[in-house]
Amino acid sequence: MAIPLRNLNEIEKLRVAGNAVAQTLKYLQENVKAGMSLLEVDKMGDEYINSLGARPSFKGLYGFPNAICTSLNEVIIHGVPTSDILKEGDILGIDIGSEIDGWYGDAAITMPIGKISKKDEELISCSKDALYYAIDIIKEGMRFKELSLAIEEFILARGFVPLVRFCGHGIGREPHCDPEIPNYFEGKKPKQGPKIKNGMVFCLEPMICQKEKEPIIDEKDKWSVRSSDGLRTSHYEHQVAVVNGKAVILTTI
Repeated sequence: MAIPLRNLNEIEKLRVAGNAVAQTLKYLQENVKAGMSLLEVDKMGDEYINSLGARPSFKGLYGFPNAICTSLNEVIIHGVPTSDILKEGDILGIDIGSEIDGWYGDAAITMPIGKISKKDEELISCSKDALYYAIDIIKEGMRFKELSLAIEEFILARGFVPLVRFCGHGIGREPHCDPEIPNYFEGKKPKQGPKIKNGMVFCLEPMICQKEKEPIIDEKDKWSVRSSDGLRTSHYEHQVAVVNGKAVILTTI
């Protein structure tokens, strides 16, 4: 596994791409509402990110048909925008990628549509809180397996489970590269495998299920991922760089 180490100039270029993602997520969070279709949300995101001088990097990536992933209710990641209409009480995951001058940004939120249930509030809080917890505990020399274990323990302590077979990832000159960062621990010894080093840039993205952690991929669109329990899910993501021994968020305004 060859994990690139970025200098401060390269990290700044990744920050510019990440800032475009953050601005677009903020714009959508402030303007998406009940009565809109997922295709309308996608069009809004596409136009806004282009207005910032960025390219929506998901469009065409591995054959994905749209600019953003719109993951509604039971869909946890990779939701394909459709004519489905948002309703009061829904929860919507929005995942956005950008590219500026050959450098990539990537982040995601899960947002309420109007007033939502207490259970859905807890679900969203778990993914968001797990993400910021992971960012806070990152330090140079920590192993990625230790980070995965810590994320899993945090999620389980909240009464939820992490989706398996999907994970966080490195990012830089390409949208996905080493390392892979699961939200769960694999193996027997967490103090094995690659260590976190200054200059590494990667995306952390807790994906939260309620009961069952096994994924099911939609047979129709071949993209949308759901939990095998069929219940609602939540997803949050930030892109970070390790600078001076700690994680710095790049996908922020």
